[in-house]
Amino acid sequence: MNKVKNLRDIVRYWIEKSKDSLDAAEDELKANRLSFSVNRLYYACFYTVSAVLLHKGYRFKKHSGVRSAFHQHLVKEGLISQDDGKFYDVIFEARQRGDYIELVSFKKEKVEEWLNKAEIFVRTLKKLVD
Repeated sequence: MNKVKNLRDIVRYWIEKSKDSLDAAEDELKANRLSFSVNRLYYACFYTVSAVLLHKGYRFKKHSGVRSAFHQHLVKEGLISQDDGKFYDVIFEARQRGDYIELVSFKKEKVEEWLNKAEIFVRTLKKLVD
């Protein structure tokens, strides 16, 4: 019983972190810190994906493992749309560029679009653990 309760607590923890990351992404966008906003958008999605996978019994140590499992266990199984799968890949790659490649910049309109998509993405995935 403790293990099940603990698992639920951890899933809820990741969902809360995802909400916090969405809020931070919006704050960073308003402050015109676009690279930081993209980082937080990715993490909002990553935390939610991690929560759903954990709820299904999967746990990973690397972002690449989470990404692969997301496609294998959620997209391919039809629990998440192909469009959501593509969005996760886009935001993953954008975060990689923004965090690790020099002189990368993002357009505010694109980050606003990604914020809207991330909010929908998080809501959609959250339904899988509610």
